[in-house]
Order: sequence, then structure tokens, then C-alpha cells
Amino acid sequence: MPTIVSARGVTKQVATGSASLTIVDGISFDIEQGESVAVVGASGSGKTTLLGLLAGLDEPSSGSVHLDGNDLGPLDEDGRAALRGQVVGFVFQSFQLLPSLTALENVMLPLELAGAADPRAVSLALLNRVGLADRVTHYPRQLSGGEQQRVAIARAFGGPPRVLFADEPTGNLDSATGRDIADLMFELNREHGTTLILVTHDEGLSRRCARRLRLASGRLVVDERG
Repeated sequence: MPTIVSARGVTKQVATGSASLTIVDGISFDIEQGESVAVVGASGSGKTTLLGLLAGLDEPSSGSVHLDGNDLGPLDEDGRAALRGQVVGFVFQSFQLLPSLTALENVMLPLELAGAADPRAVSLALLNRVGLADRVTHYPRQLSGGEQQRVAIARAFGGPPRVLFADEPTGNLDSATGRDIADLMFELNREHGTTLILVTHDEGLSRRCARRLRLASGRLVVDERG
């Protein structure tokens, strides 16, 4: 399978007064199209920072990231945003839904911004697929946490994306709801052939991925499959 995400010597440092703090330290790996990969490690190990670097939400201090064959280094923020719009979907722990929009409108918005031919029909089909056909006119405040995350997943798959980045997607959910959301995410991953890269503290969720990247103090210490 072709490589969809590639990191080479990726380092991220931030200034802390007169010193600098290394959050991600010289990480290199390749991820193939269609893989499911969990990024795991203790709090403060650099997991979320690495996810942001891979998605082009942040820039490394040194090293390079290629996303779908594109070197992110020469791109400015507008260029990276345009690439994300074509290639990437996101699911966050905090859902990131717009409170003033209905479930349907939240899913439609990125499709409308991307100039999709029929964003309403696509969004309705996605909401039906995630089990929310009867909740399309509800606002986030009228939805449970699990329902909000289902809306977020429907929105993420609107592209559909070649890569789905998920940051603690079950972190704000009870265990039963979290399992349902994980089931849905992996089902859609298989159906669409999407590459799934997720940050999680949940060892059970990480074991459902075909591959695990374990970080410690910003370094990649384990890269295992199976």
C-alpha cells in the first residue's frame, strides 16, 4: 500500500523563558493508506502535539512531514488548510460542534465550504449511517455526548477523508457509549478505506488498531503491529 503519512526526524521545541522545551524529539515513521494506528503514552509524552504536526495544524521546529505525498514544510497556513480540506477529517474529545447549528447544519458546513454538489443529501445520508436520522434538526445542547460525537464523526467523513485524525475520541464518554463510538469509527474506517490515526489513553481502544506508536518524553519508543 502507498504511504499516506510520513514523518522524518520531526522535532517540536517551544521556548520557556530563557530555555527551550522539547515536546516531540526526532520522530520518524511511515503510515500506509488504510492503516489504523494508535498513538499512546503517558500524559505529556507529546501525543497530541505529534498529531497536530502530522495534520499540519502546527509546524515542526525541524524535520519534515509529508501528507498524501505533499511536503507540508513549504506550505503556508492557507496551503495547509486547503490540503486538510481535501484529505483530512478530525474527531476531537470535545466534539467541536458549533452550538448555533443543528446536527444537519454542522455536518453540512464543511461540505458547503468545499463546494460539494449536494451537501444536504450527503449529510443526511451520513447522519442516517451514524444512527441519527431522527435527530438532524436538534442542536448540540439537545444531544447526549454520544450523539454529539456521532455528529462529529459524520462531519469528519463528509469528504470522505483519506486520513482521519482522532484525539481521545472516547475520552468524554462513558465506557458503553465509548465502545459504541469506537465500533462506529472502525466500521467507517473499513468502509471508506480511510487511514485512522488516533491518540488515546485507552489501552483497549489502542489494541483495536493494527499498529501502536508509543511515545515517552517526546520520543518514539515502541512501534508495534498486531
